[in-house]
Amino acid sequence: MGAPVLSIVIPAGPGDRDWAALLDDLPASDDLERLLVLAEGDALPVAPAGTRVLDAPAGRARQINAGLREARGATVWILHADTRIDGNTFAAARDAALGFARGEAPALCWFNLAFHDGPRAMAINAFGANLRSRWFGMPFGDQGFLAPRTLFESLGGFDPSVGRGEDHAFVHTVRRAGLPLRRLRGRVATSARRYIEHGWWRTTREHLVLTWRQRRAFSQGAKA
Repeated sequence: MGAPVLSIVIPAGPGDRDWAALLDDLPASDDLERLLVLAEGDALPVAPAGTRVLDAPAGRARQINAGLREARGATVWILHADTRIDGNTFAAARDAALGFARGEAPALCWFNLAFHDGPRAMAINAFGANLRSRWFGMPFGDQGFLAPRTLFESLGGFDPSVGRGEDHAFVHTVRRAGLPLRRLRGRVATSARRYIEHGWWRTTREHLVLTWRQRRAFSQGAKA
C-alpha cells in the first residue's frame, strides 16, 4: 500500500474524549491516515478502528510534533480533538492535498470557523475570528491548519516553549518565511467549552487581550 494522500493529526489533552465524534466525521479511506496523539499516561478506553494511536509528552505543540514525525502522508491536516467537520470540508481538504501532490506551491491552509455548542453570542466570536484571519492573516489552530508535511518540517514544527499560542506563533513563522496563507472552502466547527465554563464576556475579553499581546511579541520573533 502506498503512502496516504492526507494524514490527519489529532492532538488530545489528558482525559479528552471529544475526538470520538471527530473520528466519526472522517470517512474511512485507504488514502487517508488518521493519527490520534494522546498525552503520555492517558489511558485509551477503546482503540478506534482505522486510527493509529500515539502518545507524547502533554502539550499541544509536543503532541502535534509527534504526529508530524509519524505522518506518512505528503499533506498533513491538524484538527483539534473537539473539532467537527462535514463532507464539504473534508472534500476541500482532500482536494487541497491532491493539489499539493500535483505540484501546487506550498501554503498554510485554513478554514472558516464556527462553534457547534455554546451561547448564541458565539456567532460574534466566529465572525470576528474569520475577519481576523482574512484581514490580518491570523488564522488559529482551531481553524484546521493544513499544509504539505515538508512545510511543517522545514519550519521546525510547533514551538513547545511558547505554551498557549503555539499555533499563533507558527503563523508568524510562516509569514516571516514568505509562505502564503490560503483559506479553503468549507468550515470547521469547534467547541465553546471554555466560554461555557468561564463566561462569554470574560473569556472573550481575555482572548482579545492575549491575541494582540501575542501578535506584538510573535511578529518581533519573541515569545508572548
